[in-house]
Amino acid sequence: MSSRVPHEKALDSTLAFLREGYDFIPRRCEKHGSTIFEARLLMEKTLFLRGEEAARVFYDRERFTREGAAPGRLRKTLFGEGGVQGLEGQAHRVRKQLFLGLMDPDRIQELVDLTRDHWRARLPKWEAAQRVVLFGEMNEIICQGVHDWVGLPLADSELAERTRELTLLIDSAGAIGIHHWKGRAARKRAERRLADVIESVRSQSMTPGDHTFLHQVAWHRDWDDTLLDARVAAVELLNVLRPVVAVSRYIVFAALAMHHYPEERRKLQADKEGGYRACFLEEVRRFYPFFPCLVARTRVPFEWQGVEFPKDRQVVFDLYGTNHDPYVWQDPESFNPDRFTGWEDSGFALVPQGGDTAAGNHRCPGERITLALMLMAVEELTQTIDYQIPDQDLAIPQDRMPTLPRSGLVLSPVRRQ
Repeated sequence: MSSRVPHEKALDSTLAFLREGYDFIPRRCEKHGSTIFEARLLMEKTLFLRGEEAARVFYDRERFTREGAAPGRLRKTLFGEGGVQGLEGQAHRVRKQLFLGLMDPDRIQELVDLTRDHWRARLPKWEAAQRVVLFGEMNEIICQGVHDWVGLPLADSELAERTRELTLLIDSAGAIGIHHWKGRAARKRAERRLADVIESVRSQSMTPGDHTFLHQVAWHRDWDDTLLDARVAAVELLNVLRPVVAVSRYIVFAALAMHHYPEERRKLQADKEGGYRACFLEEVRRFYPFFPCLVARTRVPFEWQGVEFPKDRQVVFDLYGTNHDPYVWQDPESFNPDRFTGWEDSGFALVPQGGDTAAGNHRCPGERITLALMLMAVEELTQTIDYQIPDQDLAIPQDRMPTLPRSGLVLSPVRRQ
């Protein structure tokens, strides 16, 4: 390893990473005056990168692979084993077609409409309640909408449990101790149940519409022209359900931004053409923390910016730090949607859900779904309901990954406009 690479002196930095969370990489980049440094993670030598140019090299498929790169604790909770995130080459391209088909504008609008219907059906309950915790409510609303959308029946009696299950898969990925093990158990239960659903579709005892994702994943033929193993098909079904439910966090952050910056709510209400809303949504995704980082391994040895990368070296790319990198963003700690007026996306500067392109690389294919659901929520929050945000703990803990305001954002009271 080149002597130019700053090294952390600690024997292992895993506990520091978990303790500092989103701040771990930016603090050390600032300390070392570098966008790259080396430290041990789970006792393994690891290179940490941040910034737009680092994103360009990290998404170079000739240099990096995702296959087998994700730590076991992520595969056991967030991603699952055998899913699209851990594939490369032709296997990745063929499998990803399953998900890219969901990005058709009409399909996305169907999800938005279903979710909006469930939102509005809840308004009488919200008006009657003394308080509404937006995070919990949005989790259930989106859980209902996405189950309808993929063609998977969800009885009212199942809603709370299915929502808890999906939320655990998200929350437990960055947790330690009992909460992490609860997430592992939740994934096992979910995969077993959904594998049975896949078998029911294949035996035709369940017949979802041909256009539904449930039908498509059950009958998908992989790169080798074989049907997916039922458990792997269940993993890919969860790879739609789980990240769509995770959008509830961005919706909470959008509502928080309108609370902390009241002029934003007024601008959004006055925006007739929708241009400012689009800028606002991008700034919410840039400004607030979502998933902190990504992991890959070097496919071949190479040199970049005078640094030697050995083959099979673990590399962590900082998503949150890149979205706050002062070399990329002017005054990055200020919330300023106007920065996106006339902005052109390079694919490597704004990376809340990954970099490069969804079609050709590992950028999240659900980014357009995220923006569409956030837009729907902002429209409902500014045009359909009035609400107050009482005193509460709105701190955003940096050591919780993924994080959100401690209170979950309480609204009280809520009234329809």
